[in-house]
Amino acid sequence: MVLGGWIIKRQVKMMGKLARRFLSTTAMTATLVLGMGTSQATADTLADAMIGAYTHSGLLDQNRALLRAADEDVPIALAALRPIVNWTGSITQDFGDVTTQTGISTSAESTDVLLGLNASLQLYDGGADRARVEATKETVLATRATLLNVEQALLLRAAAAFINVGRQQNFVALSQNNLRLLQQELRAANDRFEVGEVTRTDVSLAEAAVAQARSNLADSQRNLIQAQAEYTNVVGRRPGRLSALPTLPLTETRVAEAQAVAVRNHPDMEAARRQVSANELLVTAAVKDTLPVVTLDGSLAVQEDFGDEDDARTGSVGISVTGPIYQGGRLSALERQAMASRDASRGNLHNVRHGVQQDVVNAISDLEAARASLAASERQIRAARIAFQGVREEATLGARTTLDVLDAEQDLLDAETNRIAAQADQYIAAYSVLEAMGLLTAQRLKLPVQLYDPAAYYNLVKDGPAKRSRQGKQLDRVLRALQVDD
Repeated sequence: MVLGGWIIKRQVKMMGKLARRFLSTTAMTATLVLGMGTSQATADTLADAMIGAYTHSGLLDQNRALLRAADEDVPIALAALRPIVNWTGSITQDFGDVTTQTGISTSAESTDVLLGLNASLQLYDGGADRARVEATKETVLATRATLLNVEQALLLRAAAAFINVGRQQNFVALSQNNLRLLQQELRAANDRFEVGEVTRTDVSLAEAAVAQARSNLADSQRNLIQAQAEYTNVVGRRPGRLSALPTLPLTETRVAEAQAVAVRNHPDMEAARRQVSANELLVTAAVKDTLPVVTLDGSLAVQEDFGDEDDARTGSVGISVTGPIYQGGRLSALERQAMASRDASRGNLHNVRHGVQQDVVNAISDLEAARASLAASERQIRAARIAFQGVREEATLGARTTLDVLDAEQDLLDAETNRIAAQADQYIAAYSVLEAMGLLTAQRLKLPVQLYDPAAYYNLVKDGPAKRSRQGKQLDRVLRALQVDD
């Protein structure tokens, strides 16, 4: 009886020690979950990740360049409304002899030099080219909206990358803590087996649990490496120590109100609306292409004949009127094509509106589900901790098996894992709501970055400055500053 009582006391003491270690471990993990890392001043913040993505992204550089290419379409279209001046030059060498009927032969060699200027100005075309200019401006605005949408997607990806690194770091820490605990339990099971308290089956169960924990740790470490690679890809540098997550961003959770904001502000909606306007203007241009075109033409020419020493100075000014009579059905086909493109863009606007509204519903539902899951996981952790402690105590008295203890321990581990995942999902969902509403931009987030001004380049090129003009030289300096180094 004395020996049996000593064994029971030793077993209770050992079980209680392991239980306290596990509960203290899970408490430490809970603190880590809430902080998602350290809060030291040198640690990387969520804002740092977004700033890095904004300044590093080649995707943003690519779409900014595409916008500048679209900007150039405006002066290209505007050139049709401006004078067109061309120069011409030619040198003609004649050689040979000319023999008359009387048999007299004379040289026909001569050198003619001709220099000329030709100018034309379209006076009237019914407004077709002006409509094309306005359509091009609408396309520029649509491209700006597309650039803003790329920015939104990039910032959301950066936020998700930061949060997922923190998530995987917590999973690794949790897996390491769980492995340490199971290794302690395996040692305890071996000790108890040696004194005859448990069977070889209990030891094997503990060994299997340790092996599974090692496998889980390896999976967590792999996922962390992949999350770090995603962070490096998006932000442009490897993640360091992560600071605590900031306060959850304020978002609209009422679906109808959020959808109204999204329809007004989302870049996809702006791009689709601008494309409809552009195509409507192109229909106007196609209709007016059937009207007469009035053009003012002028020319100056200087001709020198070095053979006969003759020269000529000529010039002309005139007004011409041209108009289509029959072009094989080309103009009517172009008009119908423009109408079809307009109708397609209207259909796209309809689809984009419904897509944006659906994205809002999806994002808000994800946010609500994450919040509910986080609250449930908190309750699950409290219950699982109490259950684990109770099963531990019952096992010391022989009322529970080793398998029961391992199952209770796994339930607590699952609850901790669920809380880590739910908190990360909640943050990602909150930023997804902002993105779905069109509010996830560097300007609206007030990130401390040099914001890209899409109108700056447009204002320099919209009037088609000459290459050697003052504005043209300023434009050259801007282009050199915009060069992207690989």
